[in-house]
Amino acid sequence: MIGVWARVKYLIVERSTIALGVSDNEGLAYRIPMTEWLSDEQQRAWRSYLEGTARFVDALDRAHDAGIPLSMGEYHLMVQLSEQPDRTLRMSALADGLALSRSRLTHTVDRMERRGLVARHAVPGDRRGVNCVMTDAGWDLLVEAAPLHVAAVRRLMIDVIDPDELLVLGRAMAKVAQEAKSATA
Repeated sequence: MIGVWARVKYLIVERSTIALGVSDNEGLAYRIPMTEWLSDEQQRAWRSYLEGTARFVDALDRAHDAGIPLSMGEYHLMVQLSEQPDRTLRMSALADGLALSRSRLTHTVDRMERRGLVARHAVPGDRRGVNCVMTDAGWDLLVEAAPLHVAAVRRLMIDVIDPDELLVLGRAMAKVAQEAKSATA
């Protein structure tokens, strides 16, 4: 990558499109097309999204820290398990559903296992597979945490935006999640 950047000779800006002018070893110039700049309206929307998301997640984290007996990550994990038959999910599927690396999920599950909220069990018939299972103590804690979590989500988002905006937001973010997931596959 450094070799390419070292050969960049000039930046070309034409009608809001950027391209890099590059010289190869023979001194020939060619252009590497880049992306189009965001319009002013797109830039404002993008920055509003970044700030809104950061502030929302921070406020929700603080709500969890202040009285919800599970961190945001733990809560999300417990919800995923609660929606599965026998409150059980294979660790790899859980990592995918939470958009976490397997390593990060393992650390979270380790912490929760020490607290007695989840347990890991081998997948029957699969020597390498591991299931994460919510314990009864984990279920009880989720039942305690859910009303507090939902109240915070309602206060910070649901009651702040119009119902139509919420539906549009949900559809838009589902598209973004799908595209981002495809890009990392």
